[in-house]
Amino acid sequence: MSLIKKVRAVENIYQSLEKEIARFQQNSNFKCIENCHACCTKKDIEANPLEFLPLAYHLYKNQQAYTFLESLEQRSEDPVCALFNPFHTQGACSLYQYRGLICRLFGFSAAIDKNEKKNLITCKLLKTQKISEYKNAQLLINKGFPVPHTSKYYMKLYAIDLKLSSQYYPVNKAIEHAIETVLFYFSFRDKKAV
Repeated sequence: MSLIKKVRAVENIYQSLEKEIARFQQNSNFKCIENCHACCTKKDIEANPLEFLPLAYHLYKNQQAYTFLESLEQRSEDPVCALFNPFHTQGACSLYQYRGLICRLFGFSAAIDKNEKKNLITCKLLKTQKISEYKNAQLLINKGFPVPHTSKYYMKLYAIDLKLSSQYYPVNKAIEHAIETVLFYFSFRDKKAV
């Protein structure tokens, strides 16, 4: 599969996920705390390069890939996501549309525990500050209402590119690998193919 087809396939997964999350949020009335970005500042977020392939392709198309790569190298000791911008209006992410799968799933997806029960994967703040909304959302899940399933979405990524989706790195390193993948791909191709 060509790199551009991989980018489109990842974007299609993200579009499907956004619809599923919107439906879950609408029916559960469970949403993030306004202006909160605690999850974005977590210092041990890991991701795979495929999650950020659409971002890397976007940066390449807009001739920002090398600049962004340099900025990642300059902040190599900073574990907070390079996309984090507390002053940005949408989710504190400077390129919200291109955020990774981990960012999209956290808060509004479920995992199956050892007892085959679906549990909402969300932050401590929502569990403690929106107690009734959290309990109602979990109750809805227990009754069988569809909720994005974390492993299902990662399996969809594996089907696109096993190598790029099975190697996990700190988030900035994953972004770096995605950019390097795009730059390498286009270094051997006609620039008009973008």
